[in-house]
Amino acid sequence: MDAKYVVGVPMWLWVTPSATTFGPNTASASAGGVTVTATAQVSKIVWDMGDGERVVCDGPGTPFKDTRSGAESPDCGHLYQQPSTRERGAKYRLSAVAYWDVSWQASTGEQGQIPTTRQSDVSFTVGELQAVGS
Repeated sequence: MDAKYVVGVPMWLWVTPSATTFGPNTASASAGGVTVTATAQVSKIVWDMGDGERVVCDGPGTPFKDTRSGAESPDCGHLYQQPSTRERGAKYRLSAVAYWDVSWQASTGEQGQIPTTRQSDVSFTVGELQAVGS
């Protein structure tokens, strides 16, 4: 990712919801006369912004549109206060961890929960804009 962001400009965080990115996602499998059905759904996403801040979002977030330029996200966003110049490679490393709740039920009546996580990472530059002249 070769993106560049600016100190003081709101960053919107979101996931485009689908069965595989946010859920719910349901699948069934059968063997030996037993069928197991599992349903997976993201309960939260924890964004480690790389600047020491964490953002916890209970939903997928709101997608950014150009018409919202300069506005803060209504539900999942961050505002960088410092440029990334002091970071390794002069970039912040952002990681997003999705916490999935997987519920399963067998045709025998047994059921349970399997919590799991998925993580994605990206690095990018955050710079400063400065006015010149008067």
